[in-house]
Amino acid sequence: MKKSNNTNPSFKPDAGGHYGPYGGRYAPEVLIPALEELEDCFSKAKKDAAFKKELAQGYKDFVGRPTPLLFCENLTKKLGGAKIYIKNEGLAHTGAHKINHCVGQVLLAKRMKKRRIIAETGAGQHGLATASVCAKYDMECVVYMGARDVERQRPNVFWMEQLGAKVVPVEFGGRRLKDAVNAALKDWITTVRDSHYLLGSALGPHPFPEINRYFQGIVGREIKKQFKEAAGSLPDYVIACVGGGSNSIGAFDAFLGEKKVKLIGVEAGGKGVRSGKHAVRFKGGRLGVVEGYKSYWLLDKNGQVADTHSISAGLDYAGVGPIHAQLHDTGRVEYTSARDTEVLAAVKMLAQTEGVIPALESAHAVAHAIALAPTLSKRKSIVVNLSGRGDKDIFILAKHIGDEKFTDFLKDYVDESSSS
Repeated sequence: MKKSNNTNPSFKPDAGGHYGPYGGRYAPEVLIPALEELEDCFSKAKKDAAFKKELAQGYKDFVGRPTPLLFCENLTKKLGGAKIYIKNEGLAHTGAHKINHCVGQVLLAKRMKKRRIIAETGAGQHGLATASVCAKYDMECVVYMGARDVERQRPNVFWMEQLGAKVVPVEFGGRRLKDAVNAALKDWITTVRDSHYLLGSALGPHPFPEINRYFQGIVGREIKKQFKEAAGSLPDYVIACVGGGSNSIGAFDAFLGEKKVKLIGVEAGGKGVRSGKHAVRFKGGRLGVVEGYKSYWLLDKNGQVADTHSISAGLDYAGVGPIHAQLHDTGRVEYTSARDTEVLAAVKMLAQTEGVIPALESAHAVAHAIALAPTLSKRKSIVVNLSGRGDKDIFILAKHIGDEKFTDFLKDYVDESSSS
């Protein structure tokens, strides 16, 4: 689609939840009252001093905010260009940014007197965060997860279950995130009176994109304040990975009106766009209405959601949030992609220069920063939103890096366990 002039600097939705032609509320009739109730609750909560106080307290005492902004001195010297900083959301409770909107949405559920929480998850970080807040705020928790992702992210499944959540593997479709979303929606349709669907990204039917943008906006506000304290100015670039779009819109939101700050979103390039094994919506996708909203989707020739690929479990989603679709068309955010091989190299480089191991999702943004920094003046600055830490990816990393010692350890451990 052609880029259009930005006539809405804040990129807020209209009354129907549309961001330009994107977004909206394409939901089954039975869910409309629940979505209207949620919209009304959210609208009132934003104006309620008691709600904002409870949210701020949750961020401070439970989440551990503010998360730090780290100057990557060694990485910067190695690359020889722009200064690189990371906003380390991996140090938030449960290891990723997802906890931000989970706290916020559970507080909304409390206000609506709904004690059962439904969630979907891909990489497992949203599921882990949901399970944690449900334990904290005494809620029943059911998490739907594609069976393929259950296999790839077994550590997070283990912790979700220890926190008291019921994890339901989804066996239909591609057994990935989009299928988990469908399963969660089916559950919500039959339990809508007592349940809140704690949707995990800035997408879905209105008002979910705006709700999660609001709760994730704390990330960008902290970046702006912390960078001004560190450098006395605004950063030149803010970079974040883009799956559904929650961590990236959180990082970008405070800078949308700052025209001098360039914003870059990084999609999952997988094995390359030409290979067909990727999740690059803005190059390979087209307009579609799926899972309650209109946006760019990777669709096959029959208009069905296409198969995707990413080394990361959280970026292989076939659609992208409607706010990002509008930001793309207006040109306010530049969208690019990083391949699996570049992502693995980025994990190693950040780990070995700064002692920080990023999640594979976040490493897409790191990979682009590594490529960009040497092309820029040393006076320029880049902030990467490191949306999560990499301990959840240990099995994927060990496999792709080819760590035979770790593989032998696992075999020995399984043999020992089975014989004891």
